This record gives sequence, C-alpha cells and structure tokens, in this order.
Amino acid sequence: MRFRDFHPNIKIRLVESFVSSLIGSMVTPFMTIYLAMHFGAKVAGLLLLVNVFLGIGMSLLGGYFSDLFGRRKIMLLAETLRLVAFFMMMVSNSPWFESAEITYAMIMLNSICWGLAGPANDAMLIDVSTPDQRRLIYSIGYWASNLSIALGGIAGAFMFENYLFQLFMALTIAAAGTLFVVYFFITETHFPKKVEVKPLQHVTQIFGTYQSVMQDRLFVWFIAGGILVLSMEFQLTSYIGIRLSEEMPTQQFLFWEIDGVKMMGLLRSENTILVALLALFAAKLIVGMKDRFVLVASCLIFTMGYAALTFSNQIWVLFIMMAVLTIGEVFRVPVEQSYMAAIPPDDKRSAYMAFGGLQYNLSMLIVSLTVTLSGFLSSITMGILLTMIGLAGTFILYMITPQLDIRKLDAEQKAVLM
Repeated sequence: MRFRDFHPNIKIRLVESFVSSLIGSMVTPFMTIYLAMHFGAKVAGLLLLVNVFLGIGMSLLGGYFSDLFGRRKIMLLAETLRLVAFFMMMVSNSPWFESAEITYAMIMLNSICWGLAGPANDAMLIDVSTPDQRRLIYSIGYWASNLSIALGGIAGAFMFENYLFQLFMALTIAAAGTLFVVYFFITETHFPKKVEVKPLQHVTQIFGTYQSVMQDRLFVWFIAGGILVLSMEFQLTSYIGIRLSEEMPTQQFLFWEIDGVKMMGLLRSENTILVALLALFAAKLIVGMKDRFVLVASCLIFTMGYAALTFSNQIWVLFIMMAVLTIGEVFRVPVEQSYMAAIPPDDKRSAYMAFGGLQYNLSMLIVSLTVTLSGFLSSITMGILLTMIGLAGTFILYMITPQLDIRKLDAEQKAVLM
C-alpha cells in the first residue's frame, strides 16, 4: 500500500492538513500568552475554559450536521468561517489597529470551525478508505501532525512576539488556500436522504443521535479506555513537569547543567523528534501482527514508560524511558484509530467521531484533577495513582478487543461486498 494508492480526498487532506497545522502551530500554542498579556492570567484561564466547552459543543453539533447534510457542505461552511476569523485576527493585530477583544471573539469563531469540520474530516477519511489502508493513513497523518507542530512551534517561538501580524497574514492565506482546495478538489463522500426537519426537531434529533451513540456500550468502553491511557501523555506538561521542577536536583548532562524545568523541555523535544522519525515506519513494522496484541502491548509499554517518569529523577533513566514510551505511542495511535474507524455505522460516522473527539477534553479533565490531588498526596502515592490509571485503561482495552475485532471484521467484510 502506497500514498499514491489513496483516494484523492485523502491525499489532498493529508497535504493540506500538514501545511495548515504548520502555520497554525506558529500561533495557536502562544495564544494563551497573548490573552494573559491583554486580560491577565486569571481572566485568560476563564476565557480558555469557555473556548474549550464551546469547542466540545460545536464538535457534537458538527458530527450531527455532517451526517444529516453531508461532509463537504459542513467543511465548506467551516473553512469559510475560518477564513473570516483569521482575516479579522490579522486586521485586529495590524500596525494600524489592535483589539484583543475582537481577537478573542475570532479565537472562539475558530473553535467553532474546528468543532464543525473535525468530525466531517474524520468521517470523510473513513468513507473513502479501506480497512487495510487505515493503519498507513493514520501513521502518515500522525507523523505529519507531529512534524508540523514541532517545526511550527520552533518558528512561532521566534516570531510570535515581533511578527504577529505577519503570522496571522500567513494563516489567512493558508485558510484561503484550504477553502479553494475544498471547493474545487474535494468531492462529497456521504449522500444522506433529504429529509425536511424543522428547527425544533433538530434539538430532539441531536439528543436522540448521541443517546444512541451512548447506548453502544462497546464504543463507550473503547473511549473510556482511550481516555485513561491518553491522560498519561498529558501528565508530562502537568504533574510530571511540576514534580520534576520541585524534586529533581540539578545534574550535569554532557556540557550542560540540567534542572527539572529544562528536563521537561528536553523530554518533550525527545518525544517529538522520535515520533517524527518513527511514526512513518510504525505501520510497516507491525504488518502481520494482530491488532489486539499491538494495541494492548503498546498501551502497556506507554503506561509503564510514563510510570517511570513519575518516579525517577535520573537523567538517563528519564531519557531511556521516554524513548521506550514513544515506541509504544507510535505503535498505539494508528491501531487505535483503525479500531475507531471500524466501530461506527455508516449513517452515524460523524456523530461517533465527534463523541470520540471528547477523549482529549476528558483526558485533560483527569489531568486537572491529578494536579489538584498532588497538592495533598505524596509523590510516591501520585506515581502509584497515575500508574493505576494507565493500567486500568490498558485492562479495559484488553477486555474489549475481542469484541472490537469482531466489529472490525464485520466492517471489513462489508467493505469488500460494497
């Protein structure tokens, strides 16, 4: 299976997503700093919280409307609004005019766009791919995402403070290019039956749609296991980062003196670089292996690697275990996403993808709770707690993968018949 064998929609989205993510990564990670500068840290935190909940709500709406009206229509609407948002951000941070209030309003509009387009994009990829293609597709997407975030983050760190107007201009151009590509080159992949629905009926149908998703116990358990495992990854920049900054003594590493804060930065860089190097090969290395074995083993490696990071203060141990857990990460992601693609029924793919997208937000909720608990519990107790969270997620996935394999086999057989 090669890149050129993919459906044109997939090839276009992978390339476009890399470019958009590259430019977006120059700006998005630093908007917290922007808001704190203009509104203060406390208000900035509340504004970001509002933005997160807005994104969750719009993602659920986006999943519903994508299944009801088609993928391309929702993507076109989202990309049009995104172009407006970035253009207004550029104008509001120009040499002639500055408005933090308008900028924040456009940040909210951009969150609406991500919420609307995300489930449609994910569902479209499933619509036009075969089960045996998805490991490679998700590996390429994962690799491209991490590489774009790494390169964009480095460029943004040097440019954000003094070249914000130019960065927003680049985002505006990228958004215009994306809208052009979606309009002229992306084809529709979902053709729902036209049904007249009154505005108030949408409310009832939205609740009914997600109620039916929640009734799919296998999918709910799959998401629950994924949330617990994923929450380990976010501990690096939260509890683990806090612990290292407070407990890790300054140590000599080659020619540098490394303290806990610097160590966290080095571990993040190591993870990003290794993902960029390994992700493309992950799909080839696991060819012939059973998905269940790969998923459970990689989650276990991932969990135990992060468990070591919650206990150790030794530089070489931290570096080695970061390398180990990154191997688990690059094997886990494409298989996990492949399972995710096989679970939804055809007529509710976007709704399932929207619900699955809550993994990130719910994982961050667990992280917030563990950081709060760290103020009351010892570091040893916290290490045991976090390890148990990751192992619980791994055990859930171990228990449900036989059913997942049956669901995936059914999806593959259906794809062959079609």
